[in-house]
Amino acid sequence: MLVAEDEESFVDALVLGLKREGFLVEVARDGAEALDKFDSVRPDLVLLDLMLPRVSGIDVCRSIRARSTVPIIIVTAKGAEIDTVVGLEVGADDYVTKPYRMRELVARMRAALRRAPRPDEAGDDRLEAIEVGEVRLDPSRHEVVVRGREVQLPLKEFELLELLLTNAGRVLTRDTLINQVWSPHYVGDTKTLDVHIKRLRTRIEIDPASPVLITTIRGLGYRYELARTTTRARSTADQAQGPG
Repeated sequence: MLVAEDEESFVDALVLGLKREGFLVEVARDGAEALDKFDSVRPDLVLLDLMLPRVSGIDVCRSIRARSTVPIIIVTAKGAEIDTVVGLEVGADDYVTKPYRMRELVARMRAALRRAPRPDEAGDDRLEAIEVGEVRLDPSRHEVVVRGREVQLPLKEFELLELLLTNAGRVLTRDTLINQVWSPHYVGDTKTLDVHIKRLRTRIEIDPASPVLITTIRGLGYRYELARTTTRARSTADQAQGPG
């Protein structure tokens, strides 16, 4: 895993605690070094401070997310809502504010890693693709095609869309979405769900300001609206192989 942090007092304690938990840790002390190490180390998870020298944590997050779905957890002393929302908007999966409890941080890290696709699942063609109207999601390839165009989604948005598509036409409560996409023990701000829904709408809706695919059911949660045709299709590789 990669820790991008420039405060030595936090680095020493954090690295020691994470190593005790069994993590292999690489440290970057500024944003430029974080991007270089991300490309060379290819970590399974990134802990990212927002206030980094040379390249800001926001820009680092945006750059990583543009080419990878690796889980990113923001670790920052800035607890204002605008800072956490911006971090989530550019692709972070979660955030914790300093001072944090090591036990909580590790629990969030392990939850993020459990949700991340495993390498041995990348070629698992047994997983069925889900197609609802003009949106098609292939879990085995982590691919989403919207109106014939491939759309790159971070892990949390991908999982959220998969859950909504699988239950198209049904109302999913906020608790259900948070429990299944984050975890039943999630202790973060529930605004995280709303931010991810907003980001997801910008990627799949024709007019995100007037959503017709992912609709809000006031007082309950969200629903993915059924199109005229809803099908579950086999993965691309299975279709290419034809009947066995």
